[in-house]
Amino acid sequence: MDIDETLPHQIHAPSFKGTSIKMKPPFINSFGVTIGDSYYTSKESPLENWSDETDPAIMAGSEWVHPTNDIGWNTTENQELLENLRQPTTKHFMHPTINTGKDAD
Repeated sequence: MDIDETLPHQIHAPSFKGTSIKMKPPFINSFGVTIGDSYYTSKESPLENWSDETDPAIMAGSEWVHPTNDIGWNTTENQELLENLRQPTTKHFMHPTINTGKDAD
């Protein structure tokens, strides 16, 4: 569940508000596992049915990664990426003929 373009149930959850990135809904991958619902367990998941014969490579690839509800968004690098995409919320006053900037004189 997202509220105001963020995931409030996650500590340090990113906010996509003011960026060009829109929150995406959960999806079901080819294993029948719902990705991006924040429940993190599924009876269809290989993690829930692990054995010595399970090849870990079956859980590699983009079908296991949600585009906006992923732990990777909590990293410093991705938080900075979002800040760089964010549109400024305030506009500076510009006088048409007088320089009103601080210490302009």
